[in-house]
Amino acid sequence: MGMVTDLLGRGLRDLRISVTDRCNFRCRYCMPVEVFGPGYVFMPREDLLTFEEIVTLAGVLVEIGVEKIRLTGGEPLMRRGLEDLVAMLAAVDGVKDIAITTNGVLLAHHAEALALAGLNRVTVSLDALDPLIFAKMNGVGAKVERVLAGINSAQAFGLPVKVNAVIQRGMNEGQILPLARWAKTAAVDLRFIEYMDVGETNGWKLDEVVAGDEILAILGEEFPLVPRVPAYRGEVAAHWSHADGSAEVGLIRSVTKPFCSDCQRLRLSADGKIFTCLFAAEGHDLRGILRSGMDPKLVGETVRSIWRARGDRYSEERGRIDRPKAEMSYLGG
Repeated sequence: MGMVTDLLGRGLRDLRISVTDRCNFRCRYCMPVEVFGPGYVFMPREDLLTFEEIVTLAGVLVEIGVEKIRLTGGEPLMRRGLEDLVAMLAAVDGVKDIAITTNGVLLAHHAEALALAGLNRVTVSLDALDPLIFAKMNGVGAKVERVLAGINSAQAFGLPVKVNAVIQRGMNEGQILPLARWAKTAAVDLRFIEYMDVGETNGWKLDEVVAGDEILAILGEEFPLVPRVPAYRGEVAAHWSHADGSAEVGLIRSVTKPFCSDCQRLRLSADGKIFTCLFAAEGHDLRGILRSGMDPKLVGETVRSIWRARGDRYSEERGRIDRPKAEMSYLGG
């Protein structure tokens, strides 16, 4: 069918697939426990896309331009048999890269199977090395040692690892240098993310954002860093290499330096809705088309028409528009 472009000339290259809305963490910036507590009702299993449905959709979207797939959640490793889905996606002609974003707690148990299934790389969310700060931020008292063990296991089985750290003022800005020291020694690429106003439940405040330039200044006190050019259009992080070539540090600056003009991401929720922006209010249902018995090619035609009408650039318009936003744990980060 050929690549499709939106109203701003942006192609469709990256597909982020949420495989579950459940998570074993309750990070305040994503799933605060006051909202997602013991009584919270998650999606029933029958509402989730089956692996076969996910693979069917991926195959159609590859024909439109998708090359890279990332599995997200919730916590994707809570979806039973995830390595089977990875293997199925790896067999789809045209898929060049499969990655997963995880909190890492279950990674040590799954790293070998994921690597054997064809996973290309792993991104682990790790907001602090200090055990008390980490426990406070994850909301359930999870131990940082389990995440580090997961990272070590992934590396042992040949999976390249990146680490994402959301920095929130008053919570973990003191962890910037400790994380950078550890990542350099561990040969792990590290990306710092500005605290974002995702969803409607995280109580976001602008004064709790630690700007990327401030993070870079803190890093510069200790590390000589050399900027590198983007590897491709739509790379969301700006990157710097350590002068000795040991690893990279990146900044994802959605708040202070939006990158909407190059965004080529489509998000697929666990129940089969597509979202053309992380900050979108509503998605478009594809599961209904699949389960209606209609020709799957209609999915491609539907997505093409939705993408052609896409004009999303929320981060560039932040403060000028006011609209509800779907929760990140639902549509995938």
